[in-house]
This record gives sequence, structure tokens and C-alpha cells, in this order.
Amino acid sequence: MTREGTREGAVGIDPEAARRIRRDYGAWATVYDWFARATASIGGVRASCVAALDLDPGDTVVEFGCGPGVNLPALRETVGPTGRVVGVDITGPMLRRARALIERRGWENVHLVYGDATTPPVSAADGVLATFVTSLFDAPDAAVSQWCGLADSVVVTNFAPRGSRAANAALWAFTRLNARLFDVEGDGALATLDERTAASRRALAARMETTERERFVLGTITLCAGRREEDGEDGV
Repeated sequence: MTREGTREGAVGIDPEAARRIRRDYGAWATVYDWFARATASIGGVRASCVAALDLDPGDTVVEFGCGPGVNLPALRETVGPTGRVVGVDITGPMLRRARALIERRGWENVHLVYGDATTPPVSAADGVLATFVTSLFDAPDAAVSQWCGLADSVVVTNFAPRGSRAANAALWAFTRLNARLFDVEGDGALATLDERTAASRRALAARMETTERERFVLGTITLCAGRREEDGEDGV
């Protein structure tokens, strides 16, 4: 189900943006790993993402932007030892941390691919997950539309200023402190994140038969899930 991993400099997103992502996320890989694991259970977001995929034992699931592998344990538990989990990321230090996790757990059915989520290095799957990834793309709708062609279930989660004034203020401060990681700048950062989240949702609605939306953490995180009816063919 995988094609050859995308080579350095051959990604579909803007090359300069790709370099920034590699540089900044690579430099912060250790801190990001710690922060993501420390906050993994807050608000039930990540557990809800996995549940929304509606996977069965033996299924294949692909996570775009898997980072250090925070979601891999839950995904692997859901598909079981007979299923397959594939993590895709373009940041080497993130993948090295994810690989260390896989080796510690002794998982033989969890695989990593160095590649770009906007030009997927996979051919098919039963489910696709992307958490806090499409907010990095200038054209997230194009990426999500491609993912919808790969799987019957696609779940995308992003930050969005849809909460109370206080919650939005906290999100604004968090965004300003981490502007380089979000790849956004200026006072319009929240509007940019909001539009990218909306674009992801529109792509799901256009390509999938049913869509659902949930909000978490006082409305600052939006989960969008799209599904189509299974056609009876094997998704691998």
C-alpha cells in the first residue's frame, strides 16, 4: 500500500514552508513529544479522533503528520496485531522518536514513512487521521480531498477560534508563542487557522457521504470526520 517515501526537497507543499516545518519541528521534537504526551488525554480529543475513525481489528490506518507517535498506541490498539498502522511525516527527528517508541513496544505492524501528506506516499487504507496538521497547509482542502480518495473514513482535527472570548484569547496567546510551529504570523493568525480548519471541513463535505463535527477544549479544537459507505472491496 505504500509507494516510495517522498525524498527531501520533493514535497508537494511550498518548498520554503517545508523547510520551515522540518527545521522548527525538528528543533522542537523533544519538547513537542513531551508536550503532546502530557496533554494527550486533555479534553478527550485524541481518543475521540480514534473512535471517529470507526476502525475494526485487522484494518489499515494511516496517520499523516504522525510526529513523535503520540497517536500510534491508540491506533495500534484499535486495529490490533492483525491490522496495520502507517505513520507519515516529513520531519526526521520526529520520525526517529516515533521509531524509538515502536521499537520499545516491539510492534511489528506499525510502520513509518518519510513523506509529504499533500502528496501521499500511500495508495489506500481503511482510515486516515490527521491531528493539527492541515493548519500548516496553505491549501488544506486539496490535501484533505486527496485523503478522501484513499479511505472510507477520514478524521481531521485542528485549532479553531470558536469558543468563548476567554478561550479564544488563550488560543491567540498560544498561537503567538508558537507562531513558527503553526507557520502563521501576525495578528491574523487565528483567522488563518480558522479558515484552514473550515477548508478541511468543506473538502470532507464535498468528497464524503456523511460528515460530523465536534468541538473540544472550550471550542478551541474542532474535529471533523467524513465517511463513505463501504463498497465491499478490501481497503489495503
